[in-house]
Amino acid sequence: MTKTTTTKTQRWALGLSALASFMVVLDLLVVATALPSIQRAFGASLEDLEWTVNAYTLSFAVLLMTGAALGDRLGRRRVFAAGLLLFAAASAACALAPSVGALVVARTVQGAGAAMIMPSALALLNAAFPPERRGWATGVYGSVTALAVVLGPVLGGAVTQGIAWPWIFWINVPIALFAAPLVVSRVPESRGVAARVDLVGLLLGGLAATGLVWALVRGNSAGWGSAETVGAAVLGVGTLAAFIAWERRAPAAMLPLRLFRSRSFSAGNAAMFFLSATVTAAIFFTAQFFQVGQGLDPLAAGVRLLPWGVLPMVLAPSAGALADRIGARNLIAVGTVAFTAGTAALALAAAPHVSYLVLVVPILLSGAGLGVAIPAITRSAVSLVAAPDLAKASGAFSTLRQLGGAFGVAIGGAVFAATGGYGSAARYVDGYTPAVLIAAALALGATAAGLTLPPNHPGRVTAALRGSVPATTEPLELST
Repeated sequence: MTKTTTTKTQRWALGLSALASFMVVLDLLVVATALPSIQRAFGASLEDLEWTVNAYTLSFAVLLMTGAALGDRLGRRRVFAAGLLLFAAASAACALAPSVGALVVARTVQGAGAAMIMPSALALLNAAFPPERRGWATGVYGSVTALAVVLGPVLGGAVTQGIAWPWIFWINVPIALFAAPLVVSRVPESRGVAARVDLVGLLLGGLAATGLVWALVRGNSAGWGSAETVGAAVLGVGTLAAFIAWERRAPAAMLPLRLFRSRSFSAGNAAMFFLSATVTAAIFFTAQFFQVGQGLDPLAAGVRLLPWGVLPMVLAPSAGALADRIGARNLIAVGTVAFTAGTAALALAAAPHVSYLVLVVPILLSGAGLGVAIPAITRSAVSLVAAPDLAKASGAFSTLRQLGGAFGVAIGGAVFAATGGYGSAARYVDGYTPAVLIAAALALGATAAGLTLPPNHPGRVTAALRGSVPATTEPLELST
């Protein structure tokens, strides 16, 4: 067999992993253009809409590393298939939800299924291919995942407009039910080191994230000085401190804090947290702006969001190669500043009757910024991680990315609720502009984090790739 040949087993592993990743990532964004329809169907508040997004991302983020640990212990194929079945059941529950509260609960369960699927899918893919072919395989996997980012808002708009919003969830059911038995029958089992699940860390981390997001989401309606808001914030901060203290001494920590001693790892994760916060909030509000603020239908709104997804997919391969040559620092700075400028310009230009030709320029600028920054951020977070720590490091990176999205929507929602509303197009724009300006400002946190990175030393990177430096500094790339 030549290096360019793939076996039937490898093709099944690649195809099923990519299909599952497409479905999971699609559900992060497919709901964006359906939000106004959900709001009308249930008479939902802004807070309710935030939770339809944040319930999924929080559950996904908090349980992601636990899902990886379960796969290592119980078998990745088994956990992958079980996650697909759970995702299918939760998707059906979303479609059948009789109230927005039931929808939020079902989205929480959906996030748990996604947390079982994603780490197991990527681990099975890497196990199926030899080292010299993993780059190609993960590149295909990453391209399919990126396609889900591009198509999410458009598909959500088309389905919502052409059929009804529950069908954005129904489409998951046959896909997952088709894939689950094929995973069991076509993909070899794979296990990792059977480490203990850090249940204390899981509980503390989940309470910390939920408490802080709860305070941000409920602050306007319950009152920022209310017992509920203050109590949730205290719970979040207190359990976050307890989580850090526990992870310092836990025998099987879900997040080894020693990884953060690396400036590259810390900066990359901080940059992704802030950038994810900005991107998720901007998409959340802009998808609604085109419908509520400009009166467009869901499909037209989704099409207008396309440049945000297309440009990163087009630019990312070249930006990743450039990061290998010149280092991540400058690319993160340039990309995040471009994204901040584009997003801020979009917020300031928004108006009920403004032409899309005026809005598309800042959308293109911010999309180009994402395409430059994201590969460099990913590289900085994982490039100096030793092979034994790669799984937990990539899990931490994915977790902070999802948490960043939840915090971005919560912070933007707090600003929107204080300044605007859904009563009219003008009222929506009154809230949209400051909310998206605040979101744009969060991206400057990614810029600041990127500037803390050390300068790149191409000679040392090349030597490391050849194995001439210790394993603790061996650069390893990860496609997610």
